[in-house]
Amino acid sequence: MVVWIREFLIDRSQGVSVGMHYSEEVTSGVPKGSVLSPLLFVAYVKFIWRNIESKIRFFADECVIYRKILNIKYVEKLQTDINRLGDWAEGNEIKINRNKRTASRQPG
Repeated sequence: MVVWIREFLIDRSQGVSVGMHYSEEVTSGVPKGSVLSPLLFVAYVKFIWRNIESKIRFFADECVIYRKILNIKYVEKLQTDINRLGDWAEGNEIKINRNKRTASRQPG
């Protein structure tokens, strides 16, 4: 099974075509939309929580970090966890989508 997954991940390139126009091919790991994507993501980030005090939730190939903010100390703890998560991601060559937003509760 390890060889099968290895072959699935190595030398994979993707591109887009629209009509007669083709994008440059890019090399990536797991293709978007593959059945294995969520499973491999979870295996890869399994121990991400070890240095994080805030709560982390996983869904498919995404992760959300959050904490209830009661005062400035909670803000500082969340920022520390976000920094640790960023360091972990950089060290593991994972890109974080900083533009992605989740729905949040609005007061009132």
